[in-house]
Amino acid sequence: MSDIIHLLPDYLANQIAAGEVVQRPSSVVKELLENAIDARATSVQLIVKEAGKQLVQVVDNGIGMSETDARMCFERHATSKIKSTEDLFRIRTMGFRGEAMASIGAVAQVELRTKPHGAEIGTQLLVEGSTVMSQAPAAVPAGTSIAVKNLFFNVPARRNFLKTNAVEMRHILDEFQRVALAYPEVAFTLHHNETEIFSLPAGKLSQRIVGVFGNNHKEQMAGCEEETPFMSVRGYIGKPEFAKKTRGEQFFFVNNRFIKSGYLNHAVMMAYEGLLPKDSYPFYVLFIDIEPERIDINVHPTKTEIKFEDEKTVYAIVHAAVRKSLGTHSIAPSLDFQSDVNFAPLQPIRVQPGMNEFEREGAFPGFKVPASPKRASANGWEQLYEPLRNGQPEQEERITSPSGMGLLDDAFATPTTTSSKTLQVHQKYLLVQVKSGVMIIDQQAAQERILYEKYMASLQKKMVTSQALLFPQTIELSTADAALVKELSAEFLELGFQFEDFGGNTIILNAIPADVQAANEKELLEELIEQYKNNLATLKLDKRENLARAMSKRLASKLQPRMSDLEMNSLVDKLFGCEVPNYTPGGQKTLVILELGQLHELFLKG
Repeated sequence: MSDIIHLLPDYLANQIAAGEVVQRPSSVVKELLENAIDARATSVQLIVKEAGKQLVQVVDNGIGMSETDARMCFERHATSKIKSTEDLFRIRTMGFRGEAMASIGAVAQVELRTKPHGAEIGTQLLVEGSTVMSQAPAAVPAGTSIAVKNLFFNVPARRNFLKTNAVEMRHILDEFQRVALAYPEVAFTLHHNETEIFSLPAGKLSQRIVGVFGNNHKEQMAGCEEETPFMSVRGYIGKPEFAKKTRGEQFFFVNNRFIKSGYLNHAVMMAYEGLLPKDSYPFYVLFIDIEPERIDINVHPTKTEIKFEDEKTVYAIVHAAVRKSLGTHSIAPSLDFQSDVNFAPLQPIRVQPGMNEFEREGAFPGFKVPASPKRASANGWEQLYEPLRNGQPEQEERITSPSGMGLLDDAFATPTTTSSKTLQVHQKYLLVQVKSGVMIIDQQAAQERILYEKYMASLQKKMVTSQALLFPQTIELSTADAALVKELSAEFLELGFQFEDFGGNTIILNAIPADVQAANEKELLEELIEQYKNNLATLKLDKRENLARAMSKRLASKLQPRMSDLEMNSLVDKLFGCEVPNYTPGGQKTLVILELGQLHELFLKG
């Protein structure tokens, strides 16, 4: 039998590695920015064309590379950061991966121009598809410039999987913001298609946060700092009154490396417990400094997830640091430790003989005692049975399942809207008598299903009506959210939103869908963006369906819970006019049916 195992050619091995390292243009941005930081640059320029598909260029004033290093950096597993096994557990630099430049060079046309400080001449290197096309001396400034052109030019299948320019640019902005926040002492600029997006001078962290997110963050930031022998926490958190409906502006950095951690986010949110409105998220940029030996950063290819040696201690310190900051800035209520609450004197209560103090008017200010209720007439309950006594037949109509799923059996039937048989329970559920028993409808879930099918129809037929705002709303968004809104501008227009770009991250909202109540338009837009991003993270949906789901879920939660008889009957009719009345778009039940036999069993078991 002939041998079948062989070594891969270098160009093919590099392309396989590129599949892990270079997933989209933002991956290139991340690697090049981190390399510039590790080169001790104090000024970094990022130049992007066509959302990185045509060009990603990073220019820095770092230490530069010699002629040999310039050539070696494109070799697989070549690195300046690791020399022994122990170094793997003491990593504090950013771009320590050995295959990053080799992977980028395998799927793009790369031009490298570099010169060490003090050298008379630099080096220019051209790489295309893992092949070094040329290397020659060149007169270049001190530092390094790497231009990555025509990404995936030799892997057309990968290039076809790239999203629209708006989507890819949003990912680039995310990577840029993370590095810029982590290194406020470094000046950063970002240009896209000859337009300057960011110009961030070197400064303090507070200045960098304002530069990245806007001047409105000046008044909402509260400093956060905690030092312990185990680790330290520093950074800024947002005051509760400035919390937003989107959670985009939340950043954790461990040893200056951006990470994602639902566990630590929970620690922060618990510190805000009781201080935030419902479905609101605070801003925070927090830096954790801990010994590298206490963490493992190799649990995820992109290094955005890490494992702590002692997660519970980290959680407790982060929670305490945020809670302390809230208390220090008089945001959270604090206890008065000067007085002894256990031995506070009690006010005596004097009760006159023969008198019930609780019945005396004004005995306890602010506490009203209801008057003794009169005995209600027992005749009222008989009205409930009038239709039966009079022999009136119950008006029923058959329910069919238009979806053909067989989830609603022909045995069920609802009353028509002319008979008032729908009952609202706790402003959450509707009870409807049907032939086989009682139908219970979750009114919010039902509204969500109705709205979803309505908005999907609007998006598909492009038939929409809008209501113009009497006073157009100027709304300032985060850079990422502004990019997302611009990306979805056509879909927003099909839903009934009309807005115009006011420059930067600001839009002017001129109109909203006709059936949406004109109030808190900024909050509605923020909630819609947040729900869209949540769907994006957990579901694979096209933009239209995602937006319709987000819109229906947010608006259903805002509708008035108290309903009139006409509104309740209308809701029931609209629900059974839906293609899939039984479930919300997310799969939650909209209704359940308790059959007479089940009701009978409830009383027999007693």
